[in-house]
Amino acid sequence: MKPLTPGSHLDGFCIGELIHSGGMALIYRVTYANSRPSPFEMVMKVPRMTAGDGAENIVGFEVEVQIMQALSGPHLPRLVATGDIAQVPYLVMEYVAGHTLDHWLEEAQQGKPVSPEVIAALGAAMATAAHALHQQNAVHLDLKPANVMIQNGELEAGEGGGTNKFQAVLLDFGLSYHAHYPDLLAEAMRKAVGSPAYMAPEQVVGVRGDPRSDVFSIGVMLYELATGELPFGAPTTTGGLRQRLWADPLPPRKHRPDLAQWLQEVILRCLEPAADDRYPSAAHLAFDLLHPEQVEVGERGRRLEGTGLFTHFKRWIRAAGAQYQASPLPARQIEEVPILLVAVPHRDVTEDTLYSLRMAVGRSLGIRPGARLACVTVVAPGSSTDEEKSETTVHRAMLGMLKNWARGLDLTTHQTSYHVLESTDVAEAIVRYASANNVSMIVMGAATHGLQMQRFVATVPMRVAMYAACTVTLVKQSSPVEFSAGPI
Repeated sequence: MKPLTPGSHLDGFCIGELIHSGGMALIYRVTYANSRPSPFEMVMKVPRMTAGDGAENIVGFEVEVQIMQALSGPHLPRLVATGDIAQVPYLVMEYVAGHTLDHWLEEAQQGKPVSPEVIAALGAAMATAAHALHQQNAVHLDLKPANVMIQNGELEAGEGGGTNKFQAVLLDFGLSYHAHYPDLLAEAMRKAVGSPAYMAPEQVVGVRGDPRSDVFSIGVMLYELATGELPFGAPTTTGGLRQRLWADPLPPRKHRPDLAQWLQEVILRCLEPAADDRYPSAAHLAFDLLHPEQVEVGERGRRLEGTGLFTHFKRWIRAAGAQYQASPLPARQIEEVPILLVAVPHRDVTEDTLYSLRMAVGRSLGIRPGARLACVTVVAPGSSTDEEKSETTVHRAMLGMLKNWARGLDLTTHQTSYHVLESTDVAEAIVRYASANNVSMIVMGAATHGLQMQRFVATVPMRVAMYAACTVTLVKQSSPVEFSAGPI
């Protein structure tokens, strides 16, 4: 098919300038041919279909049409129209302004280190976008710098961790997977499909439905941002690709000794060869990047040398038998490892209420191995002016209270963090925190007093239940004796 001519018309669109010529597609600016205004700028993506182009170009285009019609949300371009594949195949979609991740990588590769704060903000934006995709039963499978558009934003310091103002929009779904549609690429291709430098180990052996593959790709980009180097190079052979099934890269701090241990811990966890050893979901990754002070640094974060040959040999033995296994629904996978927020009150609260909350959280965690727990309490800004009770002292006391409250829980298989938020509006603070941190469930005490007044004034639990975008569980106060008598 010949390239489109600027100024020509196609199916009611006026073709503008060619703004990108890639290996698989051409992208043009377009407007409506009848001068009808559009609510946003538009582009038309047309697959390359010349004699020398591979079959994956047209198959990938079919996949992208399928995926983009099924997905929605702020983390992908809005779809306007599609063309008939038998006539002129095309996609008309929103033009997304901003910088691709290449903008920051160029600085890293030129010897201008990207700060840990910016790396974390960019990573959290990518992970949040990927999580939104996974919630819709899709996995991108081709996350790389050119496919991540970062929209204008800034990083602000916030209570209990940074608040990320960057937003990532994911591009190019030609190699993606959706659990509710036929996997055309798996049917048409007999080899691993993806970008070799960013491809997850399981993709090499044909697994195309695991959300943790996108976590691996984000880890590659974080490594590249931190060091200016690719963790596995850019292999061109199947043998080179298979090495990542057992090998792991040099620690980032080997390249950049000043890098924070917490950031290396996060990056190397993303790059674990076995998917089970990575973050269980992109939401968990985003959480750690937004709350670096809560990252528990282990051997991974302190490491300065690569993994030993014996460990590689054991992994090689395991990888030698690696075969394709069908993945469960992406949304189901991430639902099994949610981020759970418990709002623990610190004023006018009885021991029975705290006990009831602990029992409810324990039950929720007990059926969700791998779930993450965020223990949160809210204090008023400037809650103390007394020197002996400074804000630092108040925060320290509140953190101690949260840790003491959680002491009765079995947290051996759960990452746990503790957060003191400052706000004059408790409900708003909890809802805002839950939204910013991809929380799946909020557990808090139910206000059982003043029922007549609640008809006229919404209590904190009522307001959280009304405005939170996730599940809210309100726990009625019960005494230990009532709990021992049986389930409530």
